[in-house]
Amino acid sequence: MGCGSGGCGTEKNGVPAGCNNNGSCGTADGCNKLTVFDWLGNMNLPEGQSQFDIVEVRFKNSRKEFFRNLNNLTLSVGEVIAVEASPGHDIGTVSLTGELVKLQLKKKNVNFDSEEIRKVYRKAKQSDIDKWKEAQSLEVNTMFRARTIALKLGLEMKLSDVEFQGDKSKAIFYYTADARVDFRELIKVLAEEFKVRVEMRQIGARQEAARLGGIGACGRELCCSTWLTDFRTVSTSAARYQQLSLNPLKLAGQCGKLKCCLNYELDSYVDALKEFPDMDGKKLQTKKGEAFLQKTDIFRRMMWFSYRHDPGVFIPLNVKTVHQVLEANAKGELPDDIKSAIVSEALAKSIELPVFENVVGQDSLTRFDKKPKAKQHNKPNRNNNNKPNTNPNQKPNNNPNAKVNTNAGVKTNTNPNQKHNQNPNQKPKVQGAGNTNPNKNNNNPNRNQNNPNKKINKPHNNDNKPKNDPPKTDS
Repeated sequence: MGCGSGGCGTEKNGVPAGCNNNGSCGTADGCNKLTVFDWLGNMNLPEGQSQFDIVEVRFKNSRKEFFRNLNNLTLSVGEVIAVEASPGHDIGTVSLTGELVKLQLKKKNVNFDSEEIRKVYRKAKQSDIDKWKEAQSLEVNTMFRARTIALKLGLEMKLSDVEFQGDKSKAIFYYTADARVDFRELIKVLAEEFKVRVEMRQIGARQEAARLGGIGACGRELCCSTWLTDFRTVSTSAARYQQLSLNPLKLAGQCGKLKCCLNYELDSYVDALKEFPDMDGKKLQTKKGEAFLQKTDIFRRMMWFSYRHDPGVFIPLNVKTVHQVLEANAKGELPDDIKSAIVSEALAKSIELPVFENVVGQDSLTRFDKKPKAKQHNKPNRNNNNKPNTNPNQKPNNNPNAKVNTNAGVKTNTNPNQKHNQNPNQKPKVQGAGNTNPNKNNNNPNRNQNNPNKKINKPHNNDNKPKNDPPKTDS
C-alpha cells in the first residue's frame, strides 16, 4: 500500500511505488514536508549489531513523532503502520529508520531510554487504512463548522487546522491566538457536535504557516514547510545590517512575522561591516564644506557622501579613505576637497565585483520561448528594369513610379507585344517618335514651323554605325 497521501501506486516487491509529486515513498520520502535524506540507508551495519529500534513516523502535514519497534518489524520508509495513541491507535507513515534516527533524537533533545516513547503496534491492515481515509475526509468540514461555533461563542481565536486520529476516536484542533483563550465551553460543544474526543493545541504563527504551506515571495515553497525546523527570533536589526528598506509589507512573510530568510546571510553582513567606520552622527569635515553619508555598498567596500550645499551629487569613497579623513579630522586637519584630493570617480567605477546573476539561465522568464526567425529577404529580380542606373551621364528619373532604365543609350520599348531589340547599339522603333529618314526631313523644311517647341529629328548618321553590326530587323 502507498503512503496514504494520495496518488500512490501499488506495492512492488514489498516497497511502495511512490506518488506523483516527484518523490518516491520507498526511498527518500521526498513527497513529504520536512523530509530528511537517509544518507546511511545504503550502508550495512557491522556484524553483530542490530538495527536501531526507534523509527520516525510522520502524520498530517509536518507533525512527526518517534515510536519504538518492540516487535522487531521489518519497516521501510513509506510504509503505513499503526502506532500507540491516547486513546486507541493512530495511523502514520514511516519517514526515517536506522541509525539516522539517533541524530534526530539528539536534535530534538529526546532521551533514547525514555519511557514516554510509545510503541509500534503493527503494519496497517486494509481495514485500518480505509477507516483512516474516512477520517481524513471529515477534516475540512469539521474545521469550517468549528470556526462557526467559535465565532458564535465570541472567542478571539483562529482555528487553522483539524487532524483526526486514525481510528476516528479523537480530533486535534490547532489554533492561534494573541491572548489566553478560555475554550472550555468550546470543547463541550465540539465534543457533542462531532462525537469525538477533542484536544485543543495552540501553535504560533510560524508553525501555522509550516503546517498549511504556501509559496513565498521568492517563488519557492516556504522554508518552514520544507526543511526549516527551528524558528529563531528575527528582528528589524537584521534588515538594517543588510541595508534593506524597513517596509513591513516586504519584510513580512505569509505568517505575518519577519521573514526567516533575513537571518540566513546576516553573519556575512556583520563580518563585512566590521571594517566600516561608525558614521552615526559623524560627518566628513573639509574646507569646501561638510559631507554626510548617503549610502553604503558593503561588498564593494564603498561609501557615498554628499556636501550639505550640494546634496544631489554623490561622491564615492572607499573604506580606507574614509578612515583617513576621519583620522585627519580628529587631529584638526581639513582636506581641501574629498572628491579631488582623496579618490576619483573613475577609481570608484574601477572597483567592480563579478556579477553572478542568471549564471545557469534560470532567471529568465522567456528562456523557453521560441526565438523569432530571421527575415528572409526577397531574391533580387533579374529583370533589367529593376537594376539601378550605372550611367553617370544620364539624368536621374524624377518619377518615383517609373522603372529605372539600365541602358542610357537605348529607349525602353513600351509595347508589350513587341519583341525586344537584340542590338544594344540600335534604337528600337517607338510609335510616335517620328520618321528616321533624313531625306524626308530635308525635303520638308517647314514641317515644324507651326510648333516651335517641338524637337526636330536630327538626321541619323549611318557612317558612325559599326561595320560588324547585324542587319536591322523589324519586329
